[in-house]
This record gives sequence, C-alpha cells and structure tokens, in this order.
Amino acid sequence: MAALRDWSKPGRRADLLAAAWQAGETNVSALAEAARISRPTVYADLRSRGIDPDHRPKGTNVITNLSPLDIEGFTGVGERMDAEFDAALRRWAAEHPTATREEGRTEGVRLAALMDTTYRYADVRDRLAHEQVARAERNRLLHHVELRWEALSTAPAWLAAHHAYVLAVDEAGLAIDMWRERAEAAGSRPFFCFSPQDEEAYRQIQQAGHPSLEKALADLDPAPAQTAEQLRANLDQAHEHRMKLAAQTLRIAQPAQ
Repeated sequence: MAALRDWSKPGRRADLLAAAWQAGETNVSALAEAARISRPTVYADLRSRGIDPDHRPKGTNVITNLSPLDIEGFTGVGERMDAEFDAALRRWAAEHPTATREEGRTEGVRLAALMDTTYRYADVRDRLAHEQVARAERNRLLHHVELRWEALSTAPAWLAAHHAYVLAVDEAGLAIDMWRERAEAAGSRPFFCFSPQDEEAYRQIQQAGHPSLEKALADLDPAPAQTAEQLRANLDQAHEHRMKLAAQTLRIAQPAQ
C-alpha cells in the first residue's frame, strides 16, 4: 500500500493496485485513498489488469470442515470426556486381555493425550471458524456501505436509497463489534502440542479429514481491538462527511419556501 503513494510512471499505478489486490488488500476505498484517486478509477485500473473487483478472493485459510469429531470415540465435548476416556480404556483392555500393567499405563497416557488434544482442537477450531465468518461478514457489510453510497448517485427514490445507506452503516458498525468479540475469543486460545503423544493425536485428527489449524491461527489479527477501533473511526468519519454532502443535496432538492 505504501508504494501506491509514490507512483509516477504511466501504467505503474495500475500495476501497483493489482499487486496490492493480489496481496490481499481488497478494500477499494483503502486502495483509492492510498493512491489518491477515485473509487471508479480503482475499478478501471484493476479491470485493465484482468482483475474483477467484484470477485474478492476468499483465501486458503478458511475452515470449512466443522464436522463432528470422533477420534477413537473422543468427540471433543467437555461434558463427555471422562465417560469417553473410560469407554476407550475398557475397549482397549477387552482387546488386549494379556497386556501388562506397563502396557496399560502407556495406553492410558496415549488415550489421555488423545482426549485432551481432541478437546482443545475442537474448541480452537470452532473459535477460528466463528472469527472467520464474522470477519467475512464484516468485510461484506463494509463493502455494502460503499455500494449503498454509490447507488445514491442514480437512485430514483433518493430518500429511500439514503435510508438504505444509513442502515448499511449501522449494520457495518455492528459487524465490526461482532468481529472484534470473535477475534478476541479466537486469539485467547492458542493451540499447542505439548508432547509426542499430543503431536500424534493431532496427526490422527488431521488424518480423519479435519483441517490443520496453523494457517488459520497465523491469519488472526494480532490486535483486534485496535483494528476494530480504526475500522469504526474510518466508517464514522466517512459517514459524517457523506451526511454533510447529503445535506447539501437535500437543500438543493427542497422547493423554495
């Protein structure tokens, strides 16, 4: 984004905009501000480089598999942990009637690690998925604000369109707050493997078709409160300025008294 503020060669601006977009900066308003150009110019430059601005990449870190866990009978549900552990240990004992006490102890350690890792995995996975959904909704509604504002330029029912814009601003603000809550909840629960048994349990979970968590964890905002505050400030500042512009339009549109 910083490079956009220093473009000068013909065509260089479009190249920089395309590079920023492909790097993940898909907020058209932010791109326009950085390049000191209008939003329509951003759209035109992106399309000149073969990019459809209406198709925003979703990324590769999105957790889409939230199917229930069943790893040797462990579901990751806290209330069931003790019962599932006892059942797993009984199954193993029934299948190994001649096992020694040491073998039983080793299996107990393995099952305890599997139980704990499955529980922690389920908790972190769900928190990450909720954050990703909230983040996508936040971005969608912020983009919706821009679409509603642009629609005012050609809206036949201007007052109704303006009301829709005001509602969009309110919804975007609520979405920012919701995302912050989800992001803070996700960031409060890191996921680690504390032992070789934990690592084996984590591999077993992934081999059962459940997603790894590392990329989604790395994708979390490290300072969601600050980001939310900045997004709110940007939204409020833009809205305040637009309300002044709308007031001018209304004054012109009102018949002389």
